[in-house]
Amino acid sequence: MPTFVYEALNESGKTQKGQVTASSSEDAIARVRSQGFFPTSVREQKVKKGKKGKAPTGDSTSNTGETKKSLNLSITIGGVSNKLVTAFTRQLSTLQDAGLPILRSLSILEQQQRPGLFKQIIQGVHGDVSNGTTLSDAMSTRPKAFDKLYCKMITAGEVGGVLDVILSRLAEFMEKAQKLKAKIIGAMIYPAVVITVACVIVLGIMLFIVPSFEKIFDDFDSKMPALTVFLISSSKWLGGRLYPDQVLPGAVYVIVSPIFFILFLKMARKTTIGLAIIDNITLKLPVLGQLVAKTTIARFTRTLGTLINAGVPILDAITITRETTGNYVYNKALGAVHDSVRQGESFAEPLGKANICDPIMVNMIDVGEETGDLDKMMTRIADNYEEDVDILVTGLVSMLEPLMVVFLGLIVGFIVISLFLPMVALIQTMM
Repeated sequence: MPTFVYEALNESGKTQKGQVTASSSEDAIARVRSQGFFPTSVREQKVKKGKKGKAPTGDSTSNTGETKKSLNLSITIGGVSNKLVTAFTRQLSTLQDAGLPILRSLSILEQQQRPGLFKQIIQGVHGDVSNGTTLSDAMSTRPKAFDKLYCKMITAGEVGGVLDVILSRLAEFMEKAQKLKAKIIGAMIYPAVVITVACVIVLGIMLFIVPSFEKIFDDFDSKMPALTVFLISSSKWLGGRLYPDQVLPGAVYVIVSPIFFILFLKMARKTTIGLAIIDNITLKLPVLGQLVAKTTIARFTRTLGTLINAGVPILDAITITRETTGNYVYNKALGAVHDSVRQGESFAEPLGKANICDPIMVNMIDVGEETGDLDKMMTRIADNYEEDVDILVTGLVSMLEPLMVVFLGLIVGFIVISLFLPMVALIQTMM
């Protein structure tokens, strides 16, 4: 039988190293557990090939097959959608709760996946775990699907021997995050579609309808009102007829400018200064600033509460939460919180000094620290803020509808008045 080298944690949390002889990696893990240790890494001891180059017998043949399986992965670009990872986490939690071995669970989920990057990632995780690597280590080498938050929680579940419970909490956390994101995106679809269609209609009027009136006005051979001159000049610019040397029609700039603006914002957010400026300005915008602030608070409180509840050390939990806030202002505030906690001081005090959270939230965190229920208090705060986000989104959509009607009315009214003013002037001269 092959020999396996293991690293494990004893009851006091100290690292233990040793060797066991077993028929397979699963058998080796079971033997390590029977000694009262929690295995963090179990690997088969490599055996040198013989003179004829024969592969070692036993489980090494199957391991080689798994290795080849992993090496045959095709090169892909991009990451894995959160929706896929969320569904995988919920299914893995269900299988673990039913008592299936982790390798059997991964094999089942691998077969359910459609061909693509995520299926390849699960195959790689399955191969690594079958070779003795822990699930968290196998996932941590695949950041396109499993981020640092995910891997830390899996590690906590493995160390505490409650992987099924942690997977269930992680699935619940991800499902709530997906639900909140879907609500915001769903609420913004209607205004975005209406604005896009309205802009296309107005652009069509400027490019095809106004030039027809321009020819009629030229036949009048009379002085046109300033509004009409401005409208016709705008139509010529959009159609590329305003200047003899105009390179591109203005309509091209109108269509392309939002794309360039979005790209500029993304590039600016890659730099620390740009990120700080954009996030500070965003938080000061009316309505939208409140929506971003409450969404960010709901995300980081739920993340922090989930990590603490999973048994992740408080400093590690704060560090991971900082990296997942997605906002420079809150990232900086959590950095101050991290320094305060590391020095043995309060969690709530630096958060209150940053002036980014409501006093009620700061007081709730303070009470959570005093009572030792910080994780539960964080979860309650997240629930409250998610309800506030729902109310804000509903209010924002209700406010956008009349604003869009007024805005479109002003544009259409301006076009109609500009086109009919010369006709009114001509009728008056004829009378």
